[in-house]
Amino acid sequence: MKQILLITDGCSNVGVSPVIAAAQAHTEGVTVNVIGVIDHGELGVLGSEEIQEIAAAGGGMSRIVNSGQLSQTVQMMTRKTVTTTIQHAVGKELQSILGFNQLEQLPPEKRAEVVQVIDTMSETTSLRVALLIDASASMKPKHAAVREAIHDLLLSLRARSGKSELAVFHFPSTKTRDQELEMDLSWTNQLANLDRMFYKINMKGTTPTGPALLQTLQFITEKPILPKTEDGMLSDYVV
Repeated sequence: MKQILLITDGCSNVGVSPVIAAAQAHTEGVTVNVIGVIDHGELGVLGSEEIQEIAAAGGGMSRIVNSGQLSQTVQMMTRKTVTTTIQHAVGKELQSILGFNQLEQLPPEKRAEVVQVIDTMSETTSLRVALLIDASASMKPKHAAVREAIHDLLLSLRARSGKSELAVFHFPSTKTRDQELEMDLSWTNQLANLDRMFYKINMKGTTPTGPALLQTLQFITEKPILPKTEDGMLSDYVV
């Protein structure tokens, strides 16, 4: 099971639309979940709308939180998206076998059995999470909260009985101006003490969320990705 977990404060301003990039990820079987980090209304209406639109296009969930809620939300969303994906798969099986896809339509004893299976699968299913961190200048005040959230996410993944792998990226790149994305960690299930890497991220620059999503997707799928609109044209905006 593959997902991209994007942590951002919204308002991307360079490159292809992140909504189109998220839709492309969903087409490739990768769910995009988005956590928007706000402080005292800092994230405006446009940023909030963008966060919700990215998640909707990526087949995932969105949450808008303040810095203090970030850690708990990262853990909750990672686990909930796994459960939701399994529930959808179970619903399809119910539809094909019984002609309906709602657990509520099962007899109580059967419903309890199915729920138990879903809970077990949620903990044992192999999971790959590509963590994508907005490290633009506007995220700098939230750096400490991001570090804490990643630390707790690692603990949560290590507690699962199923195989959990994590890859970590941030954008924009702090090494070259020609790169929107920088890899901090390739796929690994050795999750102890990995949160130390986040002390070296220098938050500055613009917010190329769309290009960063596409490059993360390319890493996950191991194939070139080109975003397309309905008319087959590339869509982007540059400031």
